[in-house]
Amino acid sequence: MIQIDALPAFNDNYIWLLQDTANRRCAVVDPGDAAPVLAWLGSHPDWQLTDILVTHHHHDHVGGVEALKQASGATVYGPANERIPALDVALEDGAQVQVLGLDFEVLAMPGHTLGHIAYYTAQTPTPLLFSGDTLFAAGCGRLFEGTPEQMHQSLQRLAALPGATEVYCAHEYTLSNLRFARAVEPDSEHVRQRFEDVTQLRADNRITLPSTIELERLTNPFLRTAETSVKQKADEWKGHSNPSQATVFAALRSWKDVF
Repeated sequence: MIQIDALPAFNDNYIWLLQDTANRRCAVVDPGDAAPVLAWLGSHPDWQLTDILVTHHHHDHVGGVEALKQASGATVYGPANERIPALDVALEDGAQVQVLGLDFEVLAMPGHTLGHIAYYTAQTPTPLLFSGDTLFAAGCGRLFEGTPEQMHQSLQRLAALPGATEVYCAHEYTLSNLRFARAVEPDSEHVRQRFEDVTQLRADNRITLPSTIELERLTNPFLRTAETSVKQKADEWKGHSNPSQATVFAALRSWKDVF
């Protein structure tokens, strides 16, 4: 059985800690800062860090990799098409990686960065997705390197995963993302309820993750570009009709960038 905990880092990052409780082995996803991981290992001296999974090259995701590699000897996995520090295994789309006895499929996710990848496994009772900065709870990452068409395609690929899939993204952006979702779909009961739930969680200083693919399909405007009401709002924002789902997505992303 794998247990997953969040190690907070910086202002709003989460480093995901996967724990194989039977064998006292662990792995981390996107350790932008080594300190929270080293602190956890220091308080669990009989545990071994065996694997480090990286989704993309931004410093808040890789800043702690070299120190953790040096401290533990863990194997570092990351995207083949980006410069990742201390990288041992370079991963392309469709690659399989075994971590703590689980087989993860590597999914290419160009958009936020060109080489961004995600990790997905269906070998757990509930499928797991580590989406980095591609799919957020109720939102998506900014387009620093890729095109709107690429990001839209990446998100549609994730939206097609089983609805029960748990989504572990890398930032606590859920409340601000839902404020935008309410602007896009003000009449959505699903968005309203999720906004209330998340508002209460944050008021209690509690984490809003993981999400699920099913919940994202219902409340994440960036996965709902086929909805007439979402297209209408995107058209209003741009001042003209958006002829495709990709252009609806581009309109929404440009709106969110200044929201």
